[in-house]
Amino acid sequence: GVEVGPQPQGVARADILDKMRKIVKHGLDFVQLFNEGKEFPPCIIEVFKIMEKVDYPRNNNDEIIAIIHPKLQDQDWQPLKNGDPLFLTLDGEVIPYQGNCTVYPTFINEAAYYEKKQAFVKTEKIKLTARHLRSSGS
Repeated sequence: GVEVGPQPQGVARADILDKMRKIVKHGLDFVQLFNEGKEFPPCIIEVFKIMEKVDYPRNNNDEIIAIIHPKLQDQDWQPLKNGDPLFLTLDGEVIPYQGNCTVYPTFINEAAYYEKKQAFVKTEKIKLTARHLRSSGS
């Protein structure tokens, strides 16, 4: 599957559609080259591994009591360090990130995830090593 965004539900954005078309084309180009027997050299790629989903702060009635801090909004895939602003209560109190390592939040404040009790997803940046790849049919 391919998910390209962020994009509000029910909205068609030309820039997002263009990105989706490009990634699908690259995927199809890879399949064609692989099927033709092209050998792909070893490589190292940076990826983001999901660590955990983070909910909004809530009260005893399970009601959200803080929103995403403005400095975190629209900062998907950017480093979040211990002490950085995370949430902002309705009283104006800043709730900082408290963690022992830098994380990379994504899906920040997306409407589709409110009902899933998800303010964002914490990811860690890791490197994967891929060996050379070649179709065994050639």
